[in-house]
Amino acid sequence: MFLNTNWMEVLDTVFRSLVSLLTLFLITKMLGKKQVSQLSLFDYVIGISIGNFAAEMTINVESQYMNGIVAVIMFGLVAYLVSIWTMKSIHIRRFFMGVPTLLIQNGKLMEKNLKKVKFDINDLLEECRSNGYFDINEIAYAIMEANGTLSILPKGEYKPLTVQDMNLKPSKQGLCANVIIDGKIMYENLDNIHKTEKWLLKELKIKGKKLEDILLATVDINDKLNTYGRNDDEKAFDVLE
Repeated sequence: MFLNTNWMEVLDTVFRSLVSLLTLFLITKMLGKKQVSQLSLFDYVIGISIGNFAAEMTINVESQYMNGIVAVIMFGLVAYLVSIWTMKSIHIRRFFMGVPTLLIQNGKLMEKNLKKVKFDINDLLEECRSNGYFDINEIAYAIMEANGTLSILPKGEYKPLTVQDMNLKPSKQGLCANVIIDGKIMYENLDNIHKTEKWLLKELKIKGKKLEDILLATVDINDKLNTYGRNDDEKAFDVLE
């Protein structure tokens, strides 16, 4: 089997794979994070097409890989131009990206809109459960977003309590800085929060922790150091048991 292998063809496939991977990475970087996080129908079609071109360019050694590269670049360029046009024109945005659709309005099912988005009752109930609503009577509005996700606004009596509802003073919030990762000090993050290595080691000593034993350490907006040690020696358990 290996004796009859055309190694030049294998090397050509390896080269094609690297070229297609690099091309895909550059095109995806150009299109931005939206391409992988919030796929509209148009983005979905573009993504599938580009993937097919890359696969064909990699596997089909009889075709010129430059043809595949050109095809990927052209589709990526079209997607990039469409993303620019949709930011400038609401009409173009509606055409390519679609518009949200009301599925529940004032607690009432919108049967016409359900048919429009090809959603049956079971599909709607499943999406509601995925959002944490097992009783559809708790929902005031449900909107099918342009990317296919379901946004839900519960009725007033089913909304979770907030700090404002309870007349409480909210605590100060902000992002935590990762100052130790895998036992290594993140000096740049320390500088960003105006702390020093000396301060960090002192805090670790107060907590009775050693640097090499820390898997993760963070500093919150109140300058509190939180540490998470290595638990490799602890036996994991099956959550289903």
